[in-house]
Amino acid sequence: MATTAELFEEPFVADEYIERLAWRTPGGGSRGGEAFDPKRLLEEFVNHIQELQVMDERIQRKVEKLEQQCQKEAKEFAKKVQELQKSNQVAFQHFQELDEHISYVATKVCHLGDQLEGVNTPRQRAVEAQKLMKYFNEFLDGELKSDVFTNSEKIKEAADIIQKLHLIAQELPFDRFSEVKSKIASKYHDLECQLIQEFTSAQRRGEISRMREVAAVLLHFKGYSHCVDVYIKQCQEGAFLRNDVFEDAAILCQRVNKQVGEVFSNPETVLAKLIQNIFEVKLQSYVKDRLEEHRKSDAEQYLKNLYDLYTRTTNLSSKLMEFNLGTDKQTFLSKLIKSIFISYLENYIEVEIGYLKSRSAMILQRYYDSKNHQKRSIGTGGIQDLKERIRQRTNLPLGPSIDTHGETFLSQEVVVNLLQETKQAFERCHRLSDPSDLPKNAFRIFSMLVEFLCTEHIDYALETGLAGIPSSDSKNANLYFLDVVHQANTIFHLFDKQFNDHLMPLISSSPKLSECLQKKKDIIEQMEVKLDMGIDRTLNCMIGQMKHILTAEQKKTDFKPEDENNVLIQYTNACVKVCGYVRKQVEKIRNSMDGKNVDTVLMELGVRFHRLIYEHLQQYSYSCMGGMLAICDVAEYRKCAKDFKIALVLQLFDTLHALCNLLVVAPDNLKQVCSGEQLANLDKNILHSFVQLRVDYRSARLARHFS
Repeated sequence: MATTAELFEEPFVADEYIERLAWRTPGGGSRGGEAFDPKRLLEEFVNHIQELQVMDERIQRKVEKLEQQCQKEAKEFAKKVQELQKSNQVAFQHFQELDEHISYVATKVCHLGDQLEGVNTPRQRAVEAQKLMKYFNEFLDGELKSDVFTNSEKIKEAADIIQKLHLIAQELPFDRFSEVKSKIASKYHDLECQLIQEFTSAQRRGEISRMREVAAVLLHFKGYSHCVDVYIKQCQEGAFLRNDVFEDAAILCQRVNKQVGEVFSNPETVLAKLIQNIFEVKLQSYVKDRLEEHRKSDAEQYLKNLYDLYTRTTNLSSKLMEFNLGTDKQTFLSKLIKSIFISYLENYIEVEIGYLKSRSAMILQRYYDSKNHQKRSIGTGGIQDLKERIRQRTNLPLGPSIDTHGETFLSQEVVVNLLQETKQAFERCHRLSDPSDLPKNAFRIFSMLVEFLCTEHIDYALETGLAGIPSSDSKNANLYFLDVVHQANTIFHLFDKQFNDHLMPLISSSPKLSECLQKKKDIIEQMEVKLDMGIDRTLNCMIGQMKHILTAEQKKTDFKPEDENNVLIQYTNACVKVCGYVRKQVEKIRNSMDGKNVDTVLMELGVRFHRLIYEHLQQYSYSCMGGMLAICDVAEYRKCAKDFKIALVLQLFDTLHALCNLLVVAPDNLKQVCSGEQLANLDKNILHSFVQLRVDYRSARLARHFS
């Protein structure tokens, strides 16, 4: 059985239990070369099962015995719990009785205490009154004999007595007690001065406990505020030795904030008074010295100093917000800042606008002077408006053309300078303007930017550029207006970025937003009209240049050579030069514009280019070999048109190439070619006009085939 108990070790697994039993049985395995004996193993299993059954019966009897014992003990425990509950109820009743008795006794004691206090308080008052009368008699006699008045170490007790006597003396009639009232007042004043002197000495020695003690005594005296003033004055001694008065002020307030709570019973009031003194004396004097120096002589330095000083003052105020200064410290600090800067902020925007106007005008004038350019006045009024409308509708250059020698009169440096000045003005406006005036002031600054950047610089450059565009029949014209377009486009991006980054945050929640957006929209639309007009006239000039090339280089014999069998060229010289010119202009347009504008302008140029070549080809008559040369030229033009990367332009030249095939196709195949995919949708008159260009058109055979 012991062996069986060993086999039941935890954790119990039935399969392992059987394995261990078989392993321990002789003949149950291949131990030591011993042969396996199944009968022996079966016998061992049967005997072991019997042992397990005996063990099970024994354990079951033991379990039943333990269950009976457990039930018996449970009954006994329940009975004991009931007895304890009864005892607890009895103890609780006794406790309630004791609590009631204690409450009764406490009530009697409180009543007795009230009676004793009622008797003792008048007695104490009588004793106190007797002492005060004794001290009052000394003042009446004119001789102070009490130790409390003669001993300097008892100044605290003397201060308490004289303060009470001073209050009593206020109620006495002046005619009878004028002398004694004067003596009490004199002693009151002397003690007050002694206490303040003692406080001053303790502060210099750094004795916080003595300062706290004296301040507590002085709290009931009229000179308590003078004590606070002395403390504030001594705190600032040696505190402002560096050049940075704002940093010094912050360090001083930080140090005093730690100390003032240990000395005074109302630390927030004392700290607020210190801060008020710093603002009204130190900071106000410092700000006045810095600003008055440049107020009338140097507007730029004045505005920079005002912005810097106001920013540093508000930053100091933000640091002081951490301290306990009373209930409404935000309003308190705002009033202090306003008291310093109110005289400067009232007319700030006028100074800002005046400076911005003069500075912007100087930047522009300096630029034009560097170019040795005398700025032309752009006329306004009825006649000028009439000229402008006529020019827009007819595209005619009214007035003499100006030779600007390729100068655009647009400077990115000037633009950056103007934008930088305006950016600084917006920053100052944001900081220095009253919140209610901020949108209005920001709009005025924006108007200055529009006036000098957009009107005086960009618009002037566009007007000058328009006047500098030559007529379409000019030879070798310098078409620099695309440079104006390119620079104006760059400037527009910079202008728009400043509008979004610096103006929008200042006006986003005000009615001025719509006004600014409309003003921006109007000025941009006005400039876009002039840009469109200039681009249109520039394209006309490009076409005019191509016409000159074609007129000068194209010969009638190119398409009707004398020797049809000895033509060696692949395309004419006129075609080569025109294509070279067009490729340069396409590249220039791509470099001068961005976005959809590139495709729009290239499409317009491509359509006009196609019309020019179409009309040019209509001027000649073509032999068979001449027609082949025309096809080669158009093929080269079509290759040039691919550089436009515009589907419509390429389609036009594909059609023109197909039309040129009519110049060389055999008469019998004319109808078939005309009904082809590219020519089928064309007007018959167009087809006929090309067929008429053939030198053999008059032959009866050709006319018959085409009819």
